[in-house]
Amino acid sequence: MMDRQKEQSLPMTADNIAKAIYTVNRHAKTATNPKFLYFLKKKALIKLISEGKAEKRGLHFSQNPKFSKQQSDVLVCAGSYYFHMPPTKEDFHQLPHLGALNQSYRNPKTHLSLQKAKDLLQMYTGIREEKTGKPVQQARTYVKPVFKKLGEHY
Repeated sequence: MMDRQKEQSLPMTADNIAKAIYTVNRHAKTATNPKFLYFLKKKALIKLISEGKAEKRGLHFSQNPKFSKQQSDVLVCAGSYYFHMPPTKEDFHQLPHLGALNQSYRNPKTHLSLQKAKDLLQMYTGIREEKTGKPVQQARTYVKPVFKKLGEHY
């Protein structure tokens, strides 16, 4: 019960924002429509960097490059968390290349609901998720299969 009370009154500190980014990023990897979650993560990281609360550390080779071509991601340190985000042209000129990703490092475990994390990041960035007007797809009704005898035509 205590954890839930702490979660409801989450102050907007750099570490709490980093926890929220971690939670959103973790859920985005398995979400059916991850675009908004990744967009929210990127905007929050950019704002943290511009405020001096996060720092770009260098470039890493991407684990999952598009079209099997070598790609690099920017390693960003926010609080006690590390994140990757797409690089800009300036990043290639200004940041050192750190080579392959260190597989032994893991971000600290965080217990924060996705909804609380999204709410915190939306308040921080000022970005709102647009509700799509798509109707919820109804389940198809079961249609019994029709079998024909061998040699018959329908």
